[in-house]
Formats: sequence, C-alpha cells, structure tokens
Amino acid sequence: MGKKGDLSNFERGMVVGARRAGLSISQSAQLLGFSRTTISRIYKEWCEKGKTSSMRQSCGRKCLVDARGQRRMGRLSQADRRATLTEITTRYNRGMQQSICEATKRTTLRQMGYNSRRPHRVPLISTTNRRKRLQFARAHQNWTVEDWKNVAWFDESQFLLRHSNGRVRIWRKQNENMAPSCLVTTVQAGGGGVMVWGMFSWHTLGPLVPTGHRLNATGYLSIVSDHVHPFMTTMYPSSDGYFQQDNAPCHKARIISNWFLEHDNEFTVLKWPPQSPDLNPIEHLWDVVERELRALDVHPTNLHQLQDAILSIWANISKECFQHLVESMPCRIKAVLKAKGGQTPY
Repeated sequence: MGKKGDLSNFERGMVVGARRAGLSISQSAQLLGFSRTTISRIYKEWCEKGKTSSMRQSCGRKCLVDARGQRRMGRLSQADRRATLTEITTRYNRGMQQSICEATKRTTLRQMGYNSRRPHRVPLISTTNRRKRLQFARAHQNWTVEDWKNVAWFDESQFLLRHSNGRVRIWRKQNENMAPSCLVTTVQAGGGGVMVWGMFSWHTLGPLVPTGHRLNATGYLSIVSDHVHPFMTTMYPSSDGYFQQDNAPCHKARIISNWFLEHDNEFTVLKWPPQSPDLNPIEHLWDVVERELRALDVHPTNLHQLQDAILSIWANISKECFQHLVESMPCRIKAVLKAKGGQTPY
C-alpha cells in the first residue's frame, strides 16, 4: 500500500473524489488500492484545509533546531568561518534552553548548505593595492579581445624537483600509519628546483628561459634585451604592442626603466597593478606545466631532466589553450570591477 507522501496529485484527487462520491473509507481503499489510513488522512486534510499535501507525515524525533535556531547557527558560522565544530556548538548552546550535540550541529549545517572546505589561497591585497587594481580595471573596462591580443604577458615561475601535495589522501588501517606505502617522503627545499621566465601573446608562445635562480636587475636586463625585445619587435612591427610585467623589484630597477625609455617608440610597457596574479593569464600556463609534470609516467630525477621536461611541456601547449586565456581578459576585468578591486575567482 502506498503512503500518503508517495501519491501523485492525481491519485490524491481520486481519493477525495471517491469519498465525496459517498464511498466509505474501506470501499475507497479497496477500490484505489491504498491503505485505510492513507484514505482517511488525505480526505481529512482536504476537509480541514481545502487542499491535499504531498508532504509525508512527520515521523521520528522532532528536530531540535527550528528556523530561528538555524538563523542563529548561520550567524555564528559566518561570524567566524574558521571556528571548529565544537566551538560553534558551544557558542550556540549559550543561552539556549535546549542544548544540541555536535552531531546535530553538523547535520543542521549540511541541511542549510554549509560544508567544511579548504579555503582558496589568494594574495593579500591592501587598501592601496585594492584602489590601484580598481583603477586599472576601470581604465581597461572597454578593452575588447582585439585590444588584449596586442599584449605580451611575461612572468617567472619555479618548479621543484620533488613537490609534496598536502591534499593527497590514502586508504590505510589504524596500525598502518608508518607503512612505507602509506608515507609521503619530503626533502629539504623540495630537492631543488628550476626557475624559468616565459612570455606569450595571443598569437604565439614566446621563449621560455631557464635561469636556475632568481635574477637581479642585471640578469633581468639581459633577458629583456635578448628575448623580450626580439619578440616584441617581431610580433608587433607596427609598435602597437604592450609588454606586461609585474612589480618585482628587479623590474623596477633604474637600469630597467632607462632601457624601456630608450625603446618606448617600439612598444609600450603596460602599467600593472600590484598583487594581481588573477589578471595575468600566464599564471594558468604555469598550472598547465605543473599538472603535466605530475602526470608524467617517468618523473624527473635530477634538475637537468626537470628542465628538459618543462621546456618540452611548454613547447607543446596548444594554441587553443593560451588563446582562450587571453580571450578571458574582459571577464577578468569585470570580475575586478565587481569585487571593487578585491580578490576574484581567477
């Protein structure tokens, strides 16, 4: 026999129609194939409220957290996002006539749509930097994809030989915590790494220059003159190109600024807001290289192999991949405007 909550609107209408036609509860149950209790409850609800509900009859223990309690629990969770389950439960029970346990609190929060998640890592943006990011977004909010195609993106990244991912999970028994197959080994400083400088535009991938260490202003000047300058003059012979660089100290050195002034008739240096990796699409190319490195069947065992693998992966990045990143720039600008210069999902 179907329960009240299992019946469709048509079936509940049949119950009401049978009773209004003069059939008894037993006759209606026999005719329609429902239980006498179901027939009785549906018709009683229709007589009292003028309608029938598809909601099941309440069963089990009454919920300890009503709508008012849920609002209170939501305020406590939002006031301190990092509070533990125990802390929120303790704060909730203060001043309440009926206290709840942690299990009830966890269940209620999940019903309200809250879940425990790792927070996204984003750069710290000061009030000054927030204002500069907003100014940049406003100045470029009318740029189209065609405008962004004239920008060459430049950045550095370091890739470690051995990188331990803290999000790796394993299946093990309680007494297997020190089993070799259940361990993740680490080495100091990741076993060393390779520092690379790369650039690209909508038209093509540019050079990827391994350095092995962080550069000073003199080293950066050699990269700019030997790699950036040929790329810009080749890709933008009409001198309508923009060169993007972040605000690293070596980028702001006097010898670098003087060099760009001497070549300002060949391309323009894009004035870049601080703490804005979300606006630089090359950051996503570094993620592509990192993922491909981890997906290798045979992982590099020394820095020379690591460097070769990075160069190979970079050279095989698809054109659709980096062009799509450049085409996302208008959306990135809109996201900064919406966040009033704050952090964005990019």
